[in-house]
Amino acid sequence: MPSHWWQRRLGSRASLIAAALVIGVLYAGSTMVTPLYPLYQHRFGLSDLTITLVYATYVIGNLGALFLFGRVSDQAGRRPVTLLVLAAAIASTMCFLFATHATWLFVARAASGLAIGVGAATATAWIAELHAGADKAPASRLAAAVNLAGLGVGPLLTGLLAQFAPWPLHTVFVVYLLTLLVTAALAALACETVQERARTLAQVSFAPRIGVPARLRVAFVVPAVTAFATFALLGFFAALLPNLIANSMHLHSPALSGALVAELFVASTITVMVTSKLAARTAMFAGLWLLPPSLALLLWAQVAASIVVLSAATASCGIAAALGFRGSLQEVNRIAPADQRAELLSAYLLCCYTGNSLPAVGIALLSTRVGHLWANVAFAAVSAVLACIALAVGARVPRHAS
Repeated sequence: MPSHWWQRRLGSRASLIAAALVIGVLYAGSTMVTPLYPLYQHRFGLSDLTITLVYATYVIGNLGALFLFGRVSDQAGRRPVTLLVLAAAIASTMCFLFATHATWLFVARAASGLAIGVGAATATAWIAELHAGADKAPASRLAAAVNLAGLGVGPLLTGLLAQFAPWPLHTVFVVYLLTLLVTAALAALACETVQERARTLAQVSFAPRIGVPARLRVAFVVPAVTAFATFALLGFFAALLPNLIANSMHLHSPALSGALVAELFVASTITVMVTSKLAARTAMFAGLWLLPPSLALLLWAQVAASIVVLSAATASCGIAAALGFRGSLQEVNRIAPADQRAELLSAYLLCCYTGNSLPAVGIALLSTRVGHLWANVAFAAVSAVLACIALAVGARVPRHAS
């Protein structure tokens, strides 16, 4: 029997809970900064564009994870990679905690994106391997549930702490830092599931595997465009919602911003749960059909300066995003050959990451010339066109294409 506590190991069920906690805590860190953006603007004198670029820097870390470290945990093991990822998340949190200039925010967001990009993939695979039984669908649902729960809880707690606790730009990161330390302690005790691991860095391959087989390119268009449009919508809420509330409704409330972003992900979580039996293509097309009216409702909320309409638009956008994301991801898994699934999924994730950042930056740039409303109108129009293109191509791709 191990003589020291750090040599002991949790059982498989407790290890499963620890891996799930890693996903939830990491994803909470990705959205927890959203209610704080207006406070950073005021403290450091930043423009809307600079704040949007701070948000988008997160994706640089995501892309680094995708291109450089996507397969590392398959070779080095789930537990050691998870601990390194949590160390990166702790470093990111420390940058936020002691930020004295906008440069700290850029570094913190990039480190956060890297940690989440590697950590989410690692912990998701860890959950699947720790789950007993041949049917891995429950493991996938658990990973999706804690993912969305983290995305919702992060901004909600941040908004409440920023609104009602002292030192709004520090308290939340102290709380998150303690949470990361507890999570790291549990992960250190969890069971390792990779049996044959690389012992030296030279044995680890960092070569990316991203591609779409030629015969699948037409079938891939629909889930790829759906993913881009869906994550553009999520990026809009995560990067620009506080500014929309401040500029259109003249409300400056971190708690309100956090609650609305949380509502988006609560609606998404509920949608995923109640539509679990819906076919992938049906869910994907439903998300595409719902996207334009959801965006129209969002514009109406901005024009009417109505929190009630904005809340309804947020719920509708959450449903559309959940259907689009869940359906497109399942469709990619369905059409992917087993020996090329990793490459196809990496290409799909590339669409997700670029959709999460590029449109938000475009909106911020355009708003400096035509104003916030017309920039958002342009975003809604482009998103609607993308949805129509995906629906048109999808109608021409046979259901059984693979």
